[in-house]
Amino acid sequence: MPEQYKALQGFKDILPAEQPYWRIVEQVASEVAELYGYRRIETPILEETAIYRRTVGEGTDIVEKEMYSFDDRPDKEGHSTSLTLRPEGTAGVVRAYLEHGMFKLPQPVKLYYLSEPMFRHERPQAGREREHHQFGCEALGDADPAIDAEMIALLYQLYARLGLQHIHVYINSIGDSNCRPQYIERLKDYYRPLLSECCQDCQVRFYKNPLRMLDCKEPQDQPKIAAAPKIVDYLDEACRKHFAAVQRFLNLYDVPFELDPLIVRGLDYYTRTVFEFTSEIDKKLALNGGGRYDGLAEILGGPPTPGIGFGAGIERTIAEMKKQKITPPEEEPPRAFVVYFGKAPEYKETAVQTVAELRHAGIKTEMGYGERSAKSQMKQANNSGAAYAVLIGEEELKGDFVTVKDLQAEGMGTEGKQVVVRREELVEYLKR
Repeated sequence: MPEQYKALQGFKDILPAEQPYWRIVEQVASEVAELYGYRRIETPILEETAIYRRTVGEGTDIVEKEMYSFDDRPDKEGHSTSLTLRPEGTAGVVRAYLEHGMFKLPQPVKLYYLSEPMFRHERPQAGREREHHQFGCEALGDADPAIDAEMIALLYQLYARLGLQHIHVYINSIGDSNCRPQYIERLKDYYRPLLSECCQDCQVRFYKNPLRMLDCKEPQDQPKIAAAPKIVDYLDEACRKHFAAVQRFLNLYDVPFELDPLIVRGLDYYTRTVFEFTSEIDKKLALNGGGRYDGLAEILGGPPTPGIGFGAGIERTIAEMKKQKITPPEEEPPRAFVVYFGKAPEYKETAVQTVAELRHAGIKTEMGYGERSAKSQMKQANNSGAAYAVLIGEEELKGDFVTVKDLQAEGMGTEGKQVVVRREELVEYLKR
């Protein structure tokens, strides 16, 4: 026997039973995003590797350990380009914003993406497999702190609309290129005598990206992180004013939030406002993360362009819905199930024709397949949840009518449940 194949580790099939969760999350996410004035964008799964190396940062785990990268086929001159499966959504959106001249449009340009697959070659974890999907928003072209608050409020409204409770919002400011260098030097002074006690990754981060030492998840480093100097104490006047305004606007949106000086985000391009949402059920598991990135467009060769965005894991959102016992609306059952009584070809042909006519009229319809007996078809009809069974037998075939049986009627005799309907009147009857 040939070997039976299975999905790769960290890659999962999204089966029909899971689709109602995906459908409701996607529906609510798009409704809320568009309510806030964001328009949908889709970017390619593959980008040049250089885009992520330049934007995400050489010292990050994503670039050093987690990207799925490969060399494309060489061209006629023998040159090949390194390509990468998308590990995060922001860089591609900013590249599209620049490439298509969206900086010429009225600013800010507000965009969202939905169910975009992201790829990380890391150990699969709760809610984030090696292939996972995100809902994300990006607002480009304006540094107004009201946009920061708007984006956080959008996310908060998304979770509220989904029925999620006990959601915690944490915010921080990590300054900008004017004040963060002084803080990083202070952070290095703090960590230098402790470096030998840090995990191996943090010993590398100390030289490549010291700020990311505060994002370490190793238990041995948590006491050091808690005692480290806080970046909010080193913000310059402009960053302090911006962060204070974000907090005022969040209060106007009625979004409850807490300050967390240890949120730094894992990517190099963030500036000023950063944020995370977690659940009271599992505070260690972030439902999303985002922040401002006012220098990212310049890294990609564009003009100075302020920006802010987030990525929210759809798998994690669905997992949280299940933890809180939130169930999506059930899939609509068929309106009709066509059953034919007879082995001759004309019975099945009439059944298929009837199904086609009903579907063309927008009526959800099913039928039995595989030469099943009439009894088996009726069992299927009852199990399908259909409102009506449309019966085609010898008399119906001769008289150009069908018998419609009400499968949901209770306490009625057989005659009360069944009516004769002419073929040309069937659509109108079922649409009642």
